Amino acid sequence: MKKIITLISATIIGQAVMAQVPEDVLKYSWGPVNGSARINAVGGATGALGGDISALYVNPAGIGFYKSTDIVLSPGFQFNRNKGSFRGTDTTQQNNRFQLGPTGVVFGWPTAGKWRSQALSFAVNRSTSFANKIYYKGQNDFSSYGEQYAAEAAQVSQQTGMSIEEMINSNSVSFGTRMALYSYLIDTATIRPGGGPEFVSMAMYDKLRNNGDFLVNQEHLIETSGGVTDIALGYAGNREDKFYLGGAIGIPIVNYERISVLRESDATGNAANYFSFSEMRERSTTKGIGFNLKLGAIYKPTESVRLGATIHTPSWYTLTDTYEATMTTNTENYGVIDNGVPVTSGFLNNGMRASYQYGLSTPWRFMMSGAYVLREVEDVSKQKGFISADIEYVTHKSNRFSNADETVEDDGYYSSLNSVVKSYYKNAFNFRVGGELKFTTIMTRLGFAYYGNPYADAALKASRMFLSGGLGYRNNGIFIDLTYVHAISKDVSFPYRLPDKANTFANVRGTGSNIYLTFGFKI
Repeated sequence: MKKIITLISATIIGQAVMAQVPEDVLKYSWGPVNGSARINAVGGATGALGGDISALYVNPAGIGFYKSTDIVLSPGFQFNRNKGSFRGTDTTQQNNRFQLGPTGVVFGWPTAGKWRSQALSFAVNRSTSFANKIYYKGQNDFSSYGEQYAAEAAQVSQQTGMSIEEMINSNSVSFGTRMALYSYLIDTATIRPGGGPEFVSMAMYDKLRNNGDFLVNQEHLIETSGGVTDIALGYAGNREDKFYLGGAIGIPIVNYERISVLRESDATGNAANYFSFSEMRERSTTKGIGFNLKLGAIYKPTESVRLGATIHTPSWYTLTDTYEATMTTNTENYGVIDNGVPVTSGFLNNGMRASYQYGLSTPWRFMMSGAYVLREVEDVSKQKGFISADIEYVTHKSNRFSNADETVEDDGYYSSLNSVVKSYYKNAFNFRVGGELKFTTIMTRLGFAYYGNPYADAALKASRMFLSGGLGYRNNGIFIDLTYVHAISKDVSFPYRLPDKANTFANVRGTGSNIYLTFGFKI
């Protein structure tokens, strides 16, 4: 767990307004291809296939197969169920959401000469959905969430000599620590014989001071919403029906909200140990816009074989976060404030919601693809089907934060955070494979996708798998596709992190039933 422990050293003393953590980057880069119903049915394996509007978001060379115009609409709906396992206790949480797949138009036209056709495409796609709900709970006899604030207060005191009152009113200290000090969730106490005062969590005061019992109930609810809406414009050309070259410009628009409720309560039954409960409610939002490029090629060495290669640049974002929090603590008449009276981040920030701007660049993606088309002929109605596969390499270690707020000096904060990101994640491979069989106007499809573990620490188990199947209909220029995708995921969630002991986390296992519909027509 060494890397997990090291993580806090760079993030615990962050900006008072917002402190970005490594999890902030993963939501932008660890997700499946959200394609049309047809492409989702074959596991998203479209890198060498082409002939679908989804190619604009995977390998834009694929729109070079168009020689006419398609108008496409792709709605969907997702049903998710998460199971959280935390310190021996299992809980479940469900949520449902609407999903929009690639919706837009592809213009294809034949040309004279060696470049036999060209195509231009414009589409809108909810490329990433943040809609999710996670809940876990359990009993903890090892650590308290207040210890993270005690650790920061101790470090600030040692480095700057600030008093408690000065820390409460300092913008260089995180809101969580300032609220913990104000509400007496943390305070100074003499623990060791002959030693000086130390910052401690009041949940552990009786154990540290009197060698009493320590046991707390902990529960954590995290609900996220929003997504990344990707507007894309792409162009591709077809040279002699053998070589296809394309590129796309993407404008991803971010809208994200996260609500977190972390509650800790005394489970010892001792009503005089100076701790009853503490609850931290946080709401944060992220909004912004980015820019990315996708370049790809498809080559047909024979009539039936297609080979593809694609590069996705990072998305370069400029983002604005807002943050507000409320902490409520009951220390059983310890201190001089009323027990159970909330303190808010706004109270400590002149009544204002905290706001902070920063930059983020996401990973590079490199993809190699292959497809075998059964009875490859120009008249697609006479083709009998295909088998397609992608292998993708994602550089998760290359996620980078940067300062975008001229009013804030980062003082090396982002350099430290980026070093943590680099050690916290590892580069990973993703695999997608699928196929289609055609029966005149009816098609059947199956697919599978696997997204590898992005965490460098072997103790953190994470992966995503998707099993899919679908049907399609094409006749007289009209097409309709219906797909079902079963999602299986493993991930981890940290309720808090500490610098001086192993960090406890929940294992989160999710399943989902996703239904996608695409319909459109040719002009």
